[in-house]
Amino acid sequence: MIWVIADPALNAYVGSAGSVGQPWPGLQQVLRVERQRLVCRAGRVVKREREVTYAITSLAPHQADAARLAVHLRGHWGIENRAHWVRDVVFDEDRCQVRSGVAPQVLAATRNLAIALVRRAGYPAIAPALRTLAGRPADAVRLVLSGGRP
Repeated sequence: MIWVIADPALNAYVGSAGSVGQPWPGLQQVLRVERQRLVCRAGRVVKREREVTYAITSLAPHQADAARLAVHLRGHWGIENRAHWVRDVVFDEDRCQVRSGVAPQVLAATRNLAIALVRRAGYPAIAPALRTLAGRPADAVRLVLSGGRP
């Protein structure tokens, strides 16, 4: 469920309440999103979870109503599930101890490149593909040189 408020007074307050004390430029709408999820085990619901989050957008009400903003949010989570989740789980990115300079950005870009190449090559799942390519370095080099095109 999504609630959207497009109130200039609220928009001005949202930014002014922060440490800078000024409204956020371009802020048009404030959103409250409530998600509910059922956790199932063996076909039975074992837990119900409810999460409330907030978001902001620079899209005016005439550009995006609540239904369209909900579509945008779902699209964002699609990106989250396709890229960030894979980086977190398959590459165990959260435990990486590289934290200085530009090295974290370089590693993130390298991981994204690996994911893109594997997907472009048509592998159905990232983790098994990486295990296969780790054991076949010549295939991995071919994949990189071909840009992931089979």
